[in-house]
Amino acid sequence: MSEPAPATAPGGHAAVVGFGLMGCDIAAIFLAGGWRVTAVEPDRAAWPARLDRVAASLGQLGADRRRSDALDLVASLADVGFGDADVVVEAVPERLDLKRAVFAELDKLVPPGVPVASNASGFRITDISEGCETRGRMANLHFFLPAHLVPGVEVVRGEHTEPAVCDRLAEIMTGLGRQAIRVGRDVPGFLANRIQHALMREAFHAIDSGLASAEEVDRAVRFCFGFRYVAAGPIMQKELAGLETQLAAAATIYPSLHNGTEPSPTLARLVAEGRLGPKTGRGFWEWTPESAERERARYERALRAAAVVLREG
Repeated sequence: MSEPAPATAPGGHAAVVGFGLMGCDIAAIFLAGGWRVTAVEPDRAAWPARLDRVAASLGQLGADRRRSDALDLVASLADVGFGDADVVVEAVPERLDLKRAVFAELDKLVPPGVPVASNASGFRITDISEGCETRGRMANLHFFLPAHLVPGVEVVRGEHTEPAVCDRLAEIMTGLGRQAIRVGRDVPGFLANRIQHALMREAFHAIDSGLASAEEVDRAVRFCFGFRYVAAGPIMQKELAGLETQLAAAATIYPSLHNGTEPSPTLARLVAEGRLGPKTGRGFWEWTPESAERERARYERALRAAAVVLREG
């Protein structure tokens, strides 16, 4: 692989492959930063709704919605024109076979030296890029829904990824106002999701064991320790409180924490019953389209307010 080109100033060209909710919001991040974006969406009937999503996300970012004029929608990889691309981000559905097929094409279509990243949330880039000749320029660039409102982006180095590629991706993300989080090893779940799922395992176990209801679990996280995370991460919090306090609490609590290797029985039952949340009208809570929209709007307002606090802090 040739050396990556120098970091691109605003006005570069990003190709986004896959244009669902995540792809739309990733495109909005680049557009808001002054980049030109080419996005691949085979379903032409979905284009109007996708463009509406991009415009709305640009508005939430405080950017001119007319920046969506710098977005080109195409139906296939062959239509992208990768010759002047500065970065490629894959955001197709979370299926390993599909991602591998896309990367096999990108391996041949994208010029050498251009970083190619996957937004996979669980699959390792090492596995996605298996068999690719240019896998040294392939890494994971993991955004979190809603991508345009959550500032953190994980930059994950695969087993074959050249360090300069992660440097380049982190520099691009920082230039776009994102918090680039460097992850040094390619393990399932990367960093943030490993920490999050450790919490989720204990949260669901609290429900399974009758310790608390779903409502009480959410309240405990939102209004107790989770409330502090906007101000400081868990390690800094414990540093400020005194690490000896954490050591003493860990010695008392850790032996009774749940350490099962199977998903929660309650979670498995809800999924088996088709109780998936707003998309099916019922999960732990009952949902109508109106109540789901209200809750999503409240959630996004809270995220925007938290983003202001983080910037000011």
